[in-house]
Amino acid sequence: MFGWEFPPHISGGLGTACFGLTRGLSSLGTEVLFVMPSASGDEDQSSVKIINASDVQAETDTKEASYLLDKVEYVRIGSNLVPYLDPLSFSELVEDQKKLQIEECKITIGSRYKFSGKYGSNLMEEVARYAMIAAQIALKNRFDVIHAHDWLTYLAGVAAKRVTGKPLVVHMHATEFDRSGDNINTLVYDIEKLGMEMADRVITVSNLTRNIVINKYGIPPGKVITVHNAVDLKEHGSDSITRGVPESIVTFLGRITFQKGPEYFIEAAAKVLRKKNNVRFVMAGSGDLLNRSIRRAARLGISSRFHFTGFLKGTDVQKMFAYSDVYVMPSVSEPFGISPLEAMRAGVPTIISKQSGVSEVLNHVIKVDFWDVDALADSIYALLTYPALRDMVAREGYEEVNTLKWENAARQVNEIYYRVTGR
Repeated sequence: MFGWEFPPHISGGLGTACFGLTRGLSSLGTEVLFVMPSASGDEDQSSVKIINASDVQAETDTKEASYLLDKVEYVRIGSNLVPYLDPLSFSELVEDQKKLQIEECKITIGSRYKFSGKYGSNLMEEVARYAMIAAQIALKNRFDVIHAHDWLTYLAGVAAKRVTGKPLVVHMHATEFDRSGDNINTLVYDIEKLGMEMADRVITVSNLTRNIVINKYGIPPGKVITVHNAVDLKEHGSDSITRGVPESIVTFLGRITFQKGPEYFIEAAAKVLRKKNNVRFVMAGSGDLLNRSIRRAARLGISSRFHFTGFLKGTDVQKMFAYSDVYVMPSVSEPFGISPLEAMRAGVPTIISKQSGVSEVLNHVIKVDFWDVDALADSIYALLTYPALRDMVAREGYEEVNTLKWENAARQVNEIYYRVTGR
């Protein structure tokens, strides 16, 4: 299994899903070798064996590097590019840059490449190098099936399949259309499309995502299977938390990016605060819209009631849920959305957008269109104002989420493994 992150070092739901799924698979007797670019050594290996790609000696050659770079069509043009080059000169420059990159991506035989495992400016180079190391790891280990999570690891999965002939399952947790709307990164799209075309099966986290995969990537419907995510049911011990403010707390927790709809949360907060002033709104997360969100809250005059915590993880997430009276996920396009399950597990009444995959499996939440700020504000106000409604949504939601177990999701994934291996 190829992943990019694993708890406790995560940046979002991808690592959480990988952790939950591998625990579920382990409970069913499936052994998992989990490969990641940069392991810290403190990952929970009770259900998996972690393989750190940064510890693996490379045995790749220029031919393999050329193949991978050709597949991703990745060419970095330097900033000293001369304007108004004629087509022939530009083509020559591109070819020279491509040859240079092949040599850069080539890792000396017997050496190791230290991956950052982050999402920085050299991400594409790390993705390509990770794929080359993946081929070496695949040749040195015994396994029945390859499972690659999200586009960052698709090339690794493809490389492992090429050198071993073993079946490949790719897991689509979020498409480039979810992350970027219609203004997609074509390189990422190409990698996603290649991975899904090369795969024997494609797992999507919702029917919403399945439809995108079929209609926008042209993947045959019979190859695409939905397996909904679940929630970790272990107790977190946050019930004893005492908060330091008397007001009600409404929480947004996630990346502060276009996909997650933070601006709709801010607009709804302003509407609620016009009617009810004993409320505080919290935006927990980081992202490229953070500064704009701070400025918008200031312009609306709600800064004294609106708080930005920055990125939270681990126990801090559980504490935030324990502080909260209402949880809101107003995502513009959410392939699934694990955070509402975690909020409901903590007994917090929850509001989600209808444009989320998790809405397919939840009934005891309030669902609104992400763009309908009035409906979102009305829902927040109602949960804060009417105790009977709040208690009912929290109680029934808690019961409902306890039925969404990773073991059930893992059982479906196991069935996919059996199919692709012919067992």
